[in-house]
Amino acid sequence: MCTKKGHENCGCGGRRMERFLEPCLLLLLKQKAAHGYELIEKIHQLDFLLAKPDPGVVYRHLRRLEEKGLISSTWDTEGSGPAKKVYNIAKEADDYLRAWAEHIGATKAMLEGFLEIFQKEFPKS
Repeated sequence: MCTKKGHENCGCGGRRMERFLEPCLLLLLKQKAAHGYELIEKIHQLDFLLAKPDPGVVYRHLRRLEEKGLISSTWDTEGSGPAKKVYNIAKEADDYLRAWAEHIGATKAMLEGFLEIFQKEFPKS
């Protein structure tokens, strides 16, 4: 469900950009290797998403990214507490991130065009 105020009738169906989690996770891992919980907390701090992602969804994406060869993981058994899986970005992820950035840029241009026309038809009162 869409959490934006006034979106009750927008027809967006509350679509979450679940696939957008992949480039977000990769971008965070590009900055620093991290374990899953740390990534969930960092993603929550980003201003890219409307809501904090479900941890199960994040871990599914991490598994998928690892299967694609875009990240790798190792177990960190040092320190107190249980072992933690630490994720690292693979060199192959650079091209994937660039492709996402190009897609986002094209989408941004398309949306800005829509908003420009919309604002002409529905000027602010």
